[in-house]
Amino acid sequence: MARMNRQWLLQRRPEGDIRQGDLAFVETPLPETPDGHVLVRTLYLSLDPTNRIWMSDMDQYMPPVEIGDVMRGGAVGVVEESKDPNIKVGAIVAPMMGGWQDWHLTPGGMVRPIPTVPGLPVTAFMSVVGLTGWTAYFGLLDIGKPKPGETVVVSAAAGAVGSIVGQIAKLKGARVVGIAGGAEKCRWIREDLGFDAAIDYKNEDVGAALDRHCPNGIDVNFENVGGEIMDAVLARMNNFSRMPLCGLISTYNDTGERKGPSNFQQILMKRILVKGFIVIDYMVEFEKASMELAQWVLEGKIKYKVHVEQGLENAAEAVKLLFNGRHDGKLLVQVSPEPKA
Repeated sequence: MARMNRQWLLQRRPEGDIRQGDLAFVETPLPETPDGHVLVRTLYLSLDPTNRIWMSDMDQYMPPVEIGDVMRGGAVGVVEESKDPNIKVGAIVAPMMGGWQDWHLTPGGMVRPIPTVPGLPVTAFMSVVGLTGWTAYFGLLDIGKPKPGETVVVSAAAGAVGSIVGQIAKLKGARVVGIAGGAEKCRWIREDLGFDAAIDYKNEDVGAALDRHCPNGIDVNFENVGGEIMDAVLARMNNFSRMPLCGLISTYNDTGERKGPSNFQQILMKRILVKGFIVIDYMVEFEKASMELAQWVLEGKIKYKVHVEQGLENAAEAVKLLFNGRHDGKLLVQVSPEPKA
């Protein structure tokens, strides 16, 4: 009997929120492993706001997922079969073109080995020492360039990226104000992560809170959210301030025309540097960032959270947690058990 591969296929492009029927859960036969290829059993699947972008046909930084194709997504797995002499069975790897499926059959040259580092679990390489950590590291340090004593504001500050941004900014001597949803998330970033202040956008007037916590204005805005929160921050940015534009998650499920900042003129009047970026722009520097991030984690200078949902079959529901705020830190789905040490 042929081995089967459970997969989530894009059935139709969502309109607004992701709904039942936009994705289809199917089983397909798994072919034999050709020469030069490896068969990777998926351990963890990464769920990210960009999944919603890839489902659409909007102009974007990668081709959209085509209707009928496996849903794209970051993954880490273990090599179960190898016909590439450079890849050993049992190696933990990340397929460069991951997807929402049990198995990845891919050329050996298209997987990235995941190192074994005492004190760092596999999930760290999908979060703080992986794409989300790299996003925080490069967006803040290359574009934001915080200086000691400056004020840095981070939206979605309890999320996988924002929580790391704030901690790196503190390591660089900045004063950090985080915007998050709910009392517990605000408590976590303030008391556990060391943010100087936290604003609960669900229960506070964000503009008034920014006036209170940023009396000297804002020097760096690490933007993850967009919409009204971005408008409130933009109105309070200083001359020659910087804005790394990482995400606009508040707008991804919008239908119809997406509006830009209502106070766009601030960018001119305050000579604000606004630069959008995608983490793959920095691919050649990933190793350097990983080494520094890993060192900070092992030294206890950076803390992180990973939220793990169980079962590939639950991925289509789990991805919605990104948009309703009912998760903490980096969102993953565990697809199969990690190999025993």
